[in-house]
Amino acid sequence: MALSLELVDALKRFLRAQDLTYRDLAVRLKLSEAAVKRMFSRRAMSLQRLEEVCEVLDIGLAELSAESARGRAPMAALSEAQEQALVDEPALLLALFLTLNRWKQADVQAHFNFDNAQWTALLVRLDRLGIIELMPGNRGRPLTARNFRWRADGPMERYFRHRLLGDFFADPFDGEQDVLLLLSGALSIAGIRQLKQRLGEVAREFDALLARDASLSAQERVGVSLVLAQKPWLLQLFQPYRMAQDG
Repeated sequence: MALSLELVDALKRFLRAQDLTYRDLAVRLKLSEAAVKRMFSRRAMSLQRLEEVCEVLDIGLAELSAESARGRAPMAALSEAQEQALVDEPALLLALFLTLNRWKQADVQAHFNFDNAQWTALLVRLDRLGIIELMPGNRGRPLTARNFRWRADGPMERYFRHRLLGDFFADPFDGEQDVLLLLSGALSIAGIRQLKQRLGEVAREFDALLARDASLSAQERVGVSLVLAQKPWLLQLFQPYRMAQDG
């Protein structure tokens, strides 16, 4: 079966959006990486193989067809207005989180107090905001890249700083799955840049793990939040002891 260039490009976009490589796909399909690369380069795969690829990506053939017709790359960031809408309605933010993590409606309703009408209404709102595309069967297809980033000093970042940061640090980090490292020291500018690069690598690894585990059921996954940050900073309690700076 020879696929159109648009379908192959759409498959590639879905792979990139989920941070999956040809090697990752080969492992899940129980094929060699060379066979997967050949399949994409020649655009030749059977309908059964196409369905298997779609199953790995957790998409339907209709969804793939719609994406091939649209031909646009996933959003790397939301607009100011989109972020503000999520901040203004916590249920909507939760719905986006669940959709990005590919929760099915049955799983959502097994863990959260949403009836059919409420859950559908949230998906419709996300669809109208242009953050997801509402698919048949109340499936939400994210229009964002899986590893999209919140806007710097945007509504969500400000909301986290002012409202959620205290909640995040309220309980001790003493569980088996917890870790809290409080590090402080003096580095050169080159050292700071190197550390910033390493933090970016950790963020990318986090994205890759999310993509890897996305196909697992809700019962097999645990919600995890990771805060990575650095900046030149001195505790406010030290400020009274600082010498006045010149000029």
